[in-house]
Amino acid sequence: MLYLAEVQKQKGGLLGGSSKTELKLLAGQRTDQNWTTVSEEVIAADEASKLNDGALVLVELTPNRQVQRLQEAGRPLVNILQNFSRQLEKYKLKEDEIDQWKESLTFQAQELNRREMDMEARLEQLHEMEGEFQRLEAQQQEVEASREQIEKLQAEVERNRQELEGAWEHLRGEQRRFEERLQEGNVLDVAQSQAMSELLDRLSSRIAPTETVREHLHQAFELVERQQTTLNPHWQNLEEQKTLVNQKQEEVNQLEQTYSDRQNSLKQAQDSLHQQTAQLKVNTTSLASKQEHLRILKEQLQSQDALSQQINSLAITSGNVSPSQKVDVQALEKMSLDELQKIIQDLNDKLQIDSSFVHDQEQELTYKQQTIEELEQKISQASDQDLINLQMELSDEQDLYQMLNETLVGQRRNLVARQKLIQQHQNVLLRRQGQPVDSKEEDNSVDFSPLLLQIETQRQKQAQELQQLERDIEQMRSAIELDQSMIDNQAHDLEEKQQELQKIESDFISLKTATAECWGRINLYQEALQPIQDSVDELRKKLQGIGESLAQVQEAGDHQLQTITELRQVINSLISQPELVAS
Repeated sequence: MLYLAEVQKQKGGLLGGSSKTELKLLAGQRTDQNWTTVSEEVIAADEASKLNDGALVLVELTPNRQVQRLQEAGRPLVNILQNFSRQLEKYKLKEDEIDQWKESLTFQAQELNRREMDMEARLEQLHEMEGEFQRLEAQQQEVEASREQIEKLQAEVERNRQELEGAWEHLRGEQRRFEERLQEGNVLDVAQSQAMSELLDRLSSRIAPTETVREHLHQAFELVERQQTTLNPHWQNLEEQKTLVNQKQEEVNQLEQTYSDRQNSLKQAQDSLHQQTAQLKVNTTSLASKQEHLRILKEQLQSQDALSQQINSLAITSGNVSPSQKVDVQALEKMSLDELQKIIQDLNDKLQIDSSFVHDQEQELTYKQQTIEELEQKISQASDQDLINLQMELSDEQDLYQMLNETLVGQRRNLVARQKLIQQHQNVLLRRQGQPVDSKEEDNSVDFSPLLLQIETQRQKQAQELQQLERDIEQMRSAIELDQSMIDNQAHDLEEKQQELQKIESDFISLKTATAECWGRINLYQEALQPIQDSVDELRKKLQGIGESLAQVQEAGDHQLQTITELRQVINSLISQPELVAS
């Protein structure tokens, strides 16, 4: 398991004891992205003796709590913090999306509540209209009843008129007979005058009583006016509703024009976004091509580094390495054997320390190579979203590998030079001790320096090309990130415009539906009022006609009464002349 630990060094006591190096465990890795604190456990680790006190390291422990792998924690901690920062950015984006969803859901809930209130208001209006229709139906029934009553009254007036015309016809016949008798010289006797008086009385009693008819006609007129008074507020309300619905219709037209303009603007924004997205894909493809070229160059540089290492190793193996410092053989010949042996022992101790350090560095180089292979494996299976981050991490690891590898080349040469230096000291010691010295001729060694120089020249040229390509890639990556940011902003604006357009569309549909419903109610209202108004107008015309007929009947009745009075006077005057009766 991998732990984050702190190096703790305890110095020896007063008697000069050796120092002790320990690791204080601070945190343990559970998963790739999950670290948890652990109990402050201390583990002895001589491997960390070369590190400074307080340094942070990553240590991998076996199940027996033995150190299996140790490395400085600087670069891995930076990677962990970078990953943590990326995770925080992702979580922030997720939180922003959740907030947007919450706002959208809140807006939808408010819209649903508003529509529910509109539906309740419309239901209440429908209930009110149903009550008004019921009242109108009752008024229509009253009008129908008044119409039946007026028709009965009109029939009665017509019947009285016909009876009156019959009586008048009978009276005219009697009058003609009376005139004929007068012309013949006959006069009325008492029985005839009495019969004539009875006939005149009967005729007077048959005159239609217009007062009752006028009273009924006046009541019918009042009923019609009451019906008209009841209808007038409905007509006024209908006109007000028409005015309001005309205003709503104007709002619908304006909102429709706004919706059309916003739709065109949204279409232009979508086209622009599609063009920029297509250009971004082209730039991304070009970036991928340059990155592939960069990868090939890095592989070539790695191959050249490997070749250079092999040649250096071959040069080291063949002994074609000069000592790091020139040996003063005369001085070695003059010093004592104990002092010479101590110098050789010190050189061997330093060689052992340097060899251990080089060995650790070579292990670190092996771990770096394993890390690079793991990253390459992840890149081959990564999605587009994580590809750029993994490629950047791979580039950093490859740079670290290259730096460490170049350092190791010089360190290996130094080790070989130290070995040759120790060998020269040992040869002097053996010669002074009288022991045989194995001397080898070095003139036959191969000089690899021209080949190494040529490889280094080619490597520098490719390194310059690599640096230029990396700068180009970095510029393209920055440009792509800028374009991606602009596209994201435009996509966000486009989403806001779409939401705004959806709201306008929803408002437009709601307002258009409400306007259509208002027109439907107005048409229904007018269809219900118009027949009643037509019936009232028709009743008014009939009542006016009946009034005119009643006036004619009244005039004819007055004329009849006057005629009857004159006839009665004539008969009475005839009856009052006895000489006419005697003769």
